[in-house]
Amino acid sequence: MHAAGVAGRPRLIAPGLLSPEPGLETYWVRPGGVTGVRLHGGDELTVVDRQGRQRAELTVLAPDGSPDGTALGIAPDGPATTLRALAATADRDRITDPVLAEVIAHGVDPTRLRAAILFGEWSPAGAAETMTARGPATVLVAAPSLTMRIDDPAANPASDLMLEVRRSSPLAPLEPRLPEPLADPVLDFRVDRATAASYEVKAGQYIQIIDVEGRQCSDFLAFHGRRLAEGVERGLDATATRYFMGQAYPQPGLYGKFYDPDMQPLVEVVRDTVGRHDTFGLACNRKYYEDLGYPGHVNCTDNFNAQLARYGVAPRAGWPALNLFYNTAFDAHNQLIFDEPWSRPGDYVLLRAGTDLVCASSACPDDIDPANAWITTDIHVRVYDAKRKFSMAIAHRVTPEQPATLTKDTAFAPRTTALTRQLTEYRGYWLPASFDGHGAIEEYWACRERAAVMDLSPLRKFEVLGPDAEALLQACVTRNIRRLSHGQVVYSAMCNETGGMIDDCTVFRLGDTNFRFVGGEEYSGTWLRQQAQRLGLDRVWVKHSTDQMHNIAVQGPASRDLLAEIIWTPPTQPAFTDLTWFRFAIGRIGDHNGIPLLVSRTGYSGELGYELWCHPDDGPALWDAVWEAGRPHGLLPLGLDALDILRIEAGLVFAGYDFSDQTDPFEAGIGFTVPLQTKQDDFIGREALLKRKASPQRTLVGLELAGNEPAAHGDCVHIGRSQVGVITSATRSPILRTNIALCRIAVEHAALGTEVEVGKLDGHQKRIPAHVVRFPFYDPDKQRPRS
Repeated sequence: MHAAGVAGRPRLIAPGLLSPEPGLETYWVRPGGVTGVRLHGGDELTVVDRQGRQRAELTVLAPDGSPDGTALGIAPDGPATTLRALAATADRDRITDPVLAEVIAHGVDPTRLRAAILFGEWSPAGAAETMTARGPATVLVAAPSLTMRIDDPAANPASDLMLEVRRSSPLAPLEPRLPEPLADPVLDFRVDRATAASYEVKAGQYIQIIDVEGRQCSDFLAFHGRRLAEGVERGLDATATRYFMGQAYPQPGLYGKFYDPDMQPLVEVVRDTVGRHDTFGLACNRKYYEDLGYPGHVNCTDNFNAQLARYGVAPRAGWPALNLFYNTAFDAHNQLIFDEPWSRPGDYVLLRAGTDLVCASSACPDDIDPANAWITTDIHVRVYDAKRKFSMAIAHRVTPEQPATLTKDTAFAPRTTALTRQLTEYRGYWLPASFDGHGAIEEYWACRERAAVMDLSPLRKFEVLGPDAEALLQACVTRNIRRLSHGQVVYSAMCNETGGMIDDCTVFRLGDTNFRFVGGEEYSGTWLRQQAQRLGLDRVWVKHSTDQMHNIAVQGPASRDLLAEIIWTPPTQPAFTDLTWFRFAIGRIGDHNGIPLLVSRTGYSGELGYELWCHPDDGPALWDAVWEAGRPHGLLPLGLDALDILRIEAGLVFAGYDFSDQTDPFEAGIGFTVPLQTKQDDFIGREALLKRKASPQRTLVGLELAGNEPAAHGDCVHIGRSQVGVITSATRSPILRTNIALCRIAVEHAALGTEVEVGKLDGHQKRIPAHVVRFPFYDPDKQRPRS
């Protein structure tokens, strides 16, 4: 969204809100899904193949539900395969599009529908087709999805489509579209702007609070219903909640409950598509506005008092509330500050009642500051029956304008969740932090001494395909991709023009024109596509394949013997036992009839190890095969807590801790990924990296700390009064029996043996003596993974 400024330059860029272009609407079609739009005569529909090589199926219906391709001037090419597959499923919850659901409810039989085909096997990224409606019509757009075969090096995973509708007669500003109900609601009502509403919720029911137009705060109150009937007020207590949860506000997962003053949980956060709320401020009140020169201003506190009077709740001058969508923070000077909310149209929070509740929700009337972006709008509330079950999730967006993707389970969740309840949200997936009955230290020793298996499915995978694939990767990553052989993997950095790291990654070469990019950031695929367009490389496709390929790692000195019993490779591939470091093979479990997989001799533990990549449908069976083969070898599952100890000991860096786009590979300790002498081809960031290498300012070193007190990420590192570095990662090393840390430090103080002090408290009142040591700490010559 752009606001016009002087000489046509935008004064403000705010993506993700409603388009300022009158009559423009944007829709998304997920892979394997269907999205419906209703058109009137003269309306213009544009279908965009964002990633390329994605077929689109368009089915056009007349107002009476009969097929009518002439309404868009297109003729059907064949059966509407995706529509038919959705209609054939017994799980009607998969039909989430409201237009499609309404079409089916009116008796249209999708199994008889046909579709026109747009795009195809080689459509370029960003390909678009525009059609104008000749009359009223319903258009159902599908993005067919087929299973990506692991043993097909030229696999083309399905990707999403974007729809743009430009109305010929936009009579009024575009009204925001409420998200469809998550289920049949028990209550469904609007809280008009600058008002509040009270309502009752039964134990186990779900409360969905929706920001209708975006950037609108909604204060939420909840009281223990039975105690309130007895004349005792027990409502949400922000202080007790922050104390028990250890966070500024609860979030979905282990730390997601809100408590009352008696330390009893009242509600639990189940889903959150925003991720920024407040539990420090009061609901806005009369005094706040009076002190700012606005006497008599309508306020949430007075609105709550009026709504709660019928329940016998005593009025207050200011209500402590859960301030949903309110964007507050503490700055470097410990001041509580606030700004415009992060929420977009249709964003919501889903809560589950822990007991019978009396609730109240507001649509905050604050129009004098950024709390509601200076414009007050509505809030919508839905309550769902306790019998319904909703997945716990946090929302992620690759870019602000894209739709939210909720946290998912990995393919191995049916097995890992049977072994632990200690799950944490990691990059859009739920992963075990540790395993019940074991714990991080036991899991760590299993990996160092025997073998361990861990779920690493959240790694982002992208298929880079086509004649220009090698040229694109050569231009975008620091390693020399032209020297990569078939069946080889290379670890690399990917930098921006200033040399800052966007991501670290491994690149697999599956063929002359087929590569697989595996990184940590969802945005990496977007970046690669942008660079292909900028460089004029129109014969390369970057296709997101994370949902088509999940992976486990089997790490430890027994990993080769364990896996040799179950992995079969054909004669055209290397034998499993012949795989050397950073090589891979495509094979199967058991024999030529087994589960297809890709096995790579890679890992993130500093031990001999392998990663096994399979289609999600095969995940549980692959886990079972590894688990059974691992029993004689003492195999244990391994969670993120143990993995963090392993990777710090091995000197393996982690995004957001050891590097960011403000650090270059030399500062991140992976300067070996930048072969400036042997890679003569230009690549993004090369000139900046040449300058940075010639005049380095900081570098990554290892520290060994005295005593038993650990360092922590962000701790300052001093020599005397001056700060010379910062701790990026730290742990207690079980095998070295000491506290260790990775530290980004000024190059003048990076020599081995240099004495430094790690600052605690304010950095000066308490310090831990430390000295620079050889890095990596464990097996610095990498003999174990090479073995």
